[in-house]
Amino acid sequence: MSIGQTLKDARSDKGLTLDDLQQNTKIQKRYLIAIEEDNFAALPGEFYVRAFVKQYAEAVDLDSKELLLQLAEQTGKDKEATLEEVVDSRTKKRKLTESNKAPSKFETLYTYLPTIIIVVVVVAIVGSIYFVTLNNKKADAQIDSSSSKVSVSSDVSSTTKKASSTKKASSEKSVSSEKKTEVATKKAKSTKKSSKKTSSKQKITSTQVNASTFTYELTGSKAKTTIKLGADATAWMAVSANGSQQWQGTLSSGASHTVTLPTGTESITFNLGNSKATTITINGQKFNFLKEDATTTVRTIVINVKD
Repeated sequence: MSIGQTLKDARSDKGLTLDDLQQNTKIQKRYLIAIEEDNFAALPGEFYVRAFVKQYAEAVDLDSKELLLQLAEQTGKDKEATLEEVVDSRTKKRKLTESNKAPSKFETLYTYLPTIIIVVVVVAIVGSIYFVTLNNKKADAQIDSSSSKVSVSSDVSSTTKKASSTKKASSEKSVSSEKKTEVATKKAKSTKKSSKKTSSKQKITSTQVNASTFTYELTGSKAKTTIKLGADATAWMAVSANGSQQWQGTLSSGASHTVTLPTGTESITFNLGNSKATTITINGQKFNFLKEDATTTVRTIVINVKD
């Protein structure tokens, strides 16, 4: 019996429709139909064939390992590449390509930037010394040509008063600047403490683990929840709110996508094709979902939002 027929019979025995299975697994109905018809070419990619077959099998209580072995025999491959192997291969290939590229103009400029800065500083210092020396020579010439000691004395006294006045103004300005800096520092610390206190109210607690489905409870969240999805390597993912899909797609390494959920969302569901390479941030707080089970690659995460 084919893989598709085995899965279809198991679904029928459990009394599930394709719509029920789509709701449970979050796999699109057209992909479920393609699997039951053994039309694996209709799925998003080769490594998602194994992921969706595994998730389908677990949803109808079948041995996913046995079906994956049968899948390898049916497709004529002795060993099907796992999702991690495909991701590692693509990552290594990309890094090799980037390392062979010639340095850009920006990189070349960045390399010589320290040398340029040093040269500019040295030129500025030399110019300042020359300017000061020239002014001193002019001042000496003016003093020598002066014929009145009283006039010279008066000039010196005037210069001393100006210097004293300038020093006093500079001192007052420095004190004022220090006060402003102190006020700004206190305000920044107060804002930081307030922000930290607000973010610490949110809490995510694990409540149930069932095969590849993980259930959590979210408390202390904002009225409008913001989700940020990221990927350390190529990964497929989908997000639903109250059973309605908000977004799905495949992120490449280093990419991210932000989803703002509707106000009053009571249930959030994540379907991850490569959970080991996926990062989730909820309202600015990183969600460490791998601590319950770091070995499961394809997983469903359900978060019940509480007031």
